[in-house]
Amino acid sequence: MAGRSTRIDALRGLAVFGILLINAWGFVYGYWLHHYPALAGPMAPADQWVVLLVAAFAEQKFYPIFAFLFGAGFALQTGRRQTEGPALAAIRATYTRRVRWLLVCGILHGTLLWFGDILTAYAILGFWLVQYAGRRLSSLLPALWVLIVANAIIYLYYGALVASAATLPLDQRVAEIVDAERMHALYTLGGWGEVGRARLSEYGDNLLGFVVFLPRLALLFMLGVFATRLGYLTRPQRHRGLWRKAAWVALLAALPLNLWAALGAVGRVADPFTAAPGAGLANALMELAGPVLGAGYVALLMLAGPRFCAFLVPVGRMALTNYLMQSALLMLTLQGVGLGLGAGISRPGLMLLAGAIMAAQLAWSHWWMARHPMGPVEALWRRYTHGGASV
Repeated sequence: MAGRSTRIDALRGLAVFGILLINAWGFVYGYWLHHYPALAGPMAPADQWVVLLVAAFAEQKFYPIFAFLFGAGFALQTGRRQTEGPALAAIRATYTRRVRWLLVCGILHGTLLWFGDILTAYAILGFWLVQYAGRRLSSLLPALWVLIVANAIIYLYYGALVASAATLPLDQRVAEIVDAERMHALYTLGGWGEVGRARLSEYGDNLLGFVVFLPRLALLFMLGVFATRLGYLTRPQRHRGLWRKAAWVALLAALPLNLWAALGAVGRVADPFTAAPGAGLANALMELAGPVLGAGYVALLMLAGPRFCAFLVPVGRMALTNYLMQSALLMLTLQGVGLGLGAGISRPGLMLLAGAIMAAQLAWSHWWMARHPMGPVEALWRRYTHGGASV
């Protein structure tokens, strides 16, 4: 499509692959547990390395990129400053149809495939975001500051809860392990009825979690709008100095904090009965350091050469198709309703499966986009919105 940004599409491709590395754990272990819960039995060195790498380089890094790009997409689809009138009303109506379609898609995804669906949250916020179509950036500043303050308050409260979780009594730690074993067996050995009921229950829990999650997404959306309208994403060659600074902040400040939190995750899984010193603080800091490292990924891709970006562009141009396909493949391979491989798969094996899905989607995306203007789900989305741009 004319007018598309190849770097934004490449970022979407990177984000959808990174999200897969996190979502895969939920298909095996469920919602209310850590992505790598402590199960009965010793933890092999290979398992520890997998937990370390995923926690350090994937957890809390890729959903912020995807949310940031949702705001960027809004800015691109609705354009710059518009005066009130029929033209702006038409733009808002089209975008409203887009998010209405996305809401239905998210609900179906969350109830039928993956309880951790994020599309529902995006759609809910899309109905809020559409009011800012056509407005000057200066008129968006009050909303941006309100979101910054709201997120700071939520973070301080949530950070205190996370920090205190490291001091849970022994009986609660035992209960967590028992629950992990129960959910692991249910998802990987259960039939359609059992897995379906568990998915519906945990999708409900996911929706309740939106109370604290939506303000964070809203802030990321707004930052994406500003970054696009100011040209940071669409004209990165003019802002290479800014992107270099962002990359250095991620490397020197965020990376060490993420490694510290990841070591704590390994210790928590290897010895769930002993609270490591500073583990709670490390978990709380991950809530900030993870997105900052994710911003570093964005910076590196903005600075990368066009060949590397071209490698990921087809994946990003059909990101919604790939996201939904990942859920279907993980359900059918890992859970009891399909092959049930999750019952015996190791943590390294789980990541190898995720890597195999990435490789297949990369090849398929290149093949499909060489023959079609957009992905199959994106085509349905555009058809419903009568000419709205694809994701």
